[in-house]
Amino acid sequence: MKKIITERQVAEAAKRSNRLYIDRQTIITPLARDRARELGVQFLAGPEKVKQTAAQRLTEETLPEKIVIGADHGGYYLKEALKDFLKEKKYQVYDVGTQSPEACDYPDYALKVAEAVASGKADRGIMIDSVGIGSAMAANRVPGVLAAKCNNVVEAKSAREHNYANVLTLGAKIIGENMAREIVTAFLTTSGGAERHKKRVLKILNYKP
Repeated sequence: MKKIITERQVAEAAKRSNRLYIDRQTIITPLARDRARELGVQFLAGPEKVKQTAAQRLTEETLPEKIVIGADHGGYYLKEALKDFLKEKKYQVYDVGTQSPEACDYPDYALKVAEAVASGKADRGIMIDSVGIGSAMAANRVPGVLAAKCNNVVEAKSAREHNYANVLTLGAKIIGENMAREIVTAFLTTSGGAERHKKRVLKILNYKP
């Protein structure tokens, strides 16, 4: 049975997460599309489609060009520093916020980073909060995302070589700016490893509860 998205469902989504998951069979009414544009509701690929896309990207991986970066208040200043660093390295940087050090909720920004990566809007994602654990938990809730919290270069390289991580989370209270630059560089320049690692990661991406 085909799923139909109506204006009412769009309005309900606007009260919750501003996201509606769809697949190829989904029918979106014209009024629903108009309402979505008005309320800023996004139509995102459902888990099956996202997993398939992520798996395909895994086997056709290239060096990243588009980077999405986000932070909560605890990671704001480090985000700003890393954003400048990435631009110096000629990456295309997409900043999803926060845009000030005022208190906010890390899941809001971690999910934005993760969704940008899962949808293909960005090649890799970087999310920063005070410690990095919560953001990794949030990002990994998005199908197709493999988020890893890294405190050093060894972990960043391993996250790529062994786990094909596509989102990096950092803790601004744990590491300084110089170490963060080294970790980010390793994360963005290290390729996925041997076929045996890829096979294991695909088991994660293709998992169905």
